[in-house]
Amino acid sequence: ELAKLDWPPGVRWAFSGEVENQEESFGGMGKILLIAAFGIFAILVLEFGSFRGTLIVASVVPLGLIGGVTALWITGYSLSFTGAIGFIALIGMEIKNSILLVDFTNQLRAQGVPLKEAIERAGETRFLPIVLTTATALGALLPLALQGSGLYSPLAIVIIGGLISSLLLSRVVTPVVYSLLPPAIPVSEEPTPATTP
Repeated sequence: ELAKLDWPPGVRWAFSGEVENQEESFGGMGKILLIAAFGIFAILVLEFGSFRGTLIVASVVPLGLIGGVTALWITGYSLSFTGAIGFIALIGMEIKNSILLVDFTNQLRAQGVPLKEAIERAGETRFLPIVLTTATALGALLPLALQGSGLYSPLAIVIIGGLISSLLLSRVVTPVVYSLLPPAIPVSEEPTPATTP
């Protein structure tokens, strides 16, 4: 709309304030995101020793992004710099919860439990710890989200929305992805006690 106005010679306009800060802040965000993504991917490969395990754990990332974007849209906030930082923090929290589930499934399979049973038992056993850690994070972030601060509230809202959607959707997505891409887990044989003649 400003561009449509007929400005007198020598007069110009430009965005400043928060918009200018956002442009400066987001300038190096691409490099930061690439470094963070590569670091997380490398740690997961070292943790699970396979790309399949890494893909299973990382499958929760889009689930949180959906919730974070939806929460911003519902509350009317734009994607600010702190909101982008919220997405980075959200990815770390999601992956932590996913590691709890996938690692326990791998442990059960290493003990000789069949694939389907291991997925079901891991989902039942790890569900409550994941819910409790998520609820703790939500409780800590809720005051910040309700504060109505244009600077910090988007960060809290992104994490809250992402954790809720990830918690609900990962209950279906993670077991399905694990069953489709089961990593090769060597079954550990229990040592038999030595018999004396």
